[in-house]
Amino acid sequence: MSTYTPKNILITGAAGFIASHVANRLVRSYPEYKIVVLDKLDYCSNLKNLSPSRSSPNFKFVKGDIGSADLVNYLLITENIDTIMHFAAQTHVDNSFGNSFEFTKNNIYGTHVLLEACKVTGQIRRFIHVSTDEVYGETEEDAVVGNHEASQLLPTNPYSATKAGAEMLVMAYGRSYGLPVITTRGNNVYGPNQFPEKLIPKFILLAMQGKSLPIHGDGSNVRSYLYCEDVAEAFEVILHRGDVGHVYNIGTKKERRVIDVAKDISKLFDKDPDASIQFVENRPFNDQRYFLDDQKLKSLGWSERTTWEEGLKKTMQWYINNPNWWGDVSGALLPHPRMLMMPGGIERTMDGAEKDDSVASEISGKSNHTGMVVPASKISNSPSKSPNKFLIYGRTGWIGGLLGKLCEKQGISYEYGRGRLEDRSLLLADIHAVKPTHVFNAAGVTGRPNVDWCESHKTETIRTNVAGTLNLADVCKEHGLLMMNFATGCIFEYDAAHPEGSGIGFKEEDTPNFTGSFYSKTKAMVEELLKEYPNVCTLRVRMPISSDLNNPRNFITKISRYNKVVNIPNSMTILDELLPISIEMAKRNLTGIWNFTNPGVVSHNEILEMYKKYINPEFKWSNFTLEEQAKVIVAPRSNNEMDASKLKKEFPELLSIKESLIKNVFEPNRKTAA
Repeated sequence: MSTYTPKNILITGAAGFIASHVANRLVRSYPEYKIVVLDKLDYCSNLKNLSPSRSSPNFKFVKGDIGSADLVNYLLITENIDTIMHFAAQTHVDNSFGNSFEFTKNNIYGTHVLLEACKVTGQIRRFIHVSTDEVYGETEEDAVVGNHEASQLLPTNPYSATKAGAEMLVMAYGRSYGLPVITTRGNNVYGPNQFPEKLIPKFILLAMQGKSLPIHGDGSNVRSYLYCEDVAEAFEVILHRGDVGHVYNIGTKKERRVIDVAKDISKLFDKDPDASIQFVENRPFNDQRYFLDDQKLKSLGWSERTTWEEGLKKTMQWYINNPNWWGDVSGALLPHPRMLMMPGGIERTMDGAEKDDSVASEISGKSNHTGMVVPASKISNSPSKSPNKFLIYGRTGWIGGLLGKLCEKQGISYEYGRGRLEDRSLLLADIHAVKPTHVFNAAGVTGRPNVDWCESHKTETIRTNVAGTLNLADVCKEHGLLMMNFATGCIFEYDAAHPEGSGIGFKEEDTPNFTGSFYSKTKAMVEELLKEYPNVCTLRVRMPISSDLNNPRNFITKISRYNKVVNIPNSMTILDELLPISIEMAKRNLTGIWNFTNPGVVSHNEILEMYKKYINPEFKWSNFTLEEQAKVIVAPRSNNEMDASKLKKEFPELLSIKESLIKNVFEPNRKTAA
């Protein structure tokens, strides 16, 4: 699991609820970090939330608005910020129905200002963007699987729409400029210090005053609640172990209806729930349920610690002990509050003490949270510090990200390319700046969420997959550099000479015969042209699989989430085994075309049988035909067997596909009894 060590952290919105708990935790636990907090002190901010940190030498408070580009740029430069944790936002849904433009200004424009400052200064090594579970929209009431990080965003109110918009900007800056971004999407949070416009503190304060608890609609809406300290720990874990380019849900499977929350709080105050509850008019739109899949974050080592009963008691006691923390909050306690969202919250003087102690920043490459198992090398004994230096394109992609982790693990110096493949001048600038010994191209357009996207974006697909790849190959040839090019084997389909189940696979010299998708057409086209470049090593990857079963790009993850799958034997690539081999191939300066798959084939059903055996004995699925599949996809899919004998001859230790699946994927993830 790779780890990240920040040096100077800027936390926006840190006088607010969640961010103050995160800031106080980091100040307390990491005296070697400098924590700079920026907050404009809006109505729901309170400097008292940061009281535990005010006397710490590694803490500094700055009053200001993230919408001020001059201020943000000044802080990044003068404080030498290398990490941003961006919490600042307008968050109350009721307010968004009354003043939605303020949400656009704060949540979208403010985020854009931060991103642009990061691009201009070029010094940020982590940008953690804090979003919300509400961007997914409403979860079906009978859903048993929560929204995972690759689920579609379907916001239903102005607040969640602005948060989804901000996420798109964050993703765009990650892709366009290589900004090292991470996004979080969290369930509801409760605990001490929360402004009482939110459900739980509102109900507690009203119960303290002997007033009724207003419930929107019939109270059947379901929400998941996490205690604030558990969430602060989640951000601590994501800061240090989260992977760049990834999204992490911060959630809990323990759901509660709003009416049950009201009943639990009434009981804590020894009040009759039926007499305490008042049903009021519902919101213009009130999502029935939000439900998250939190397995990806759990794989980093985080878990919920505080039970609902324990957390609720702690929260109630805090408000009893601090009834005037927020001053006059009568407006927030209304059934449908409309707070004035203007700067100038509750402020008190704090010393801006800081210290310029420096701690070496580093990114440790000893392991990675994706669970990718790198087998003990039978290929070459890499020295602790390799003489090679790799330039890698595809930083935000799955394979490109894993290559960087492998380089760290093997002590290989590497950098990610900043230029887009279509821009020759930027590629030349990368070559001159990095001075690599080898270039890896893991960039390309595959389409989101799948290759069907390419059917309606043909020029964009050509620009990257054909023109961009040729551009990079040509620049590398001019500079005498080997280019390792990750291609695809989805350019073949079973035919009369290579029938399904025959064991006769397509060889490297065979002519591509699959033209069903535009994506595959571009890949076959560029592969043919790359034959003219003797400095290129083409690796035909197929249906990639890794031991990270939470990654939405993992073939196993995909088919385990489908209701129906086809059942066809295919050649596939186990990244845990083959990506280290790609690095060894670069060291050996191998060129030409290689079928980059494990020997043999495996069918969808065979994989899902393994999934059932090792992961979930209750797992069920059903099959459909290619004809039925064709009705729900735009472009046909490739099915074939690749002949991996050339690769097996070069690397005799290469496992067959079924052996590799068990050793590298299912055994490390086993959840059933052996």
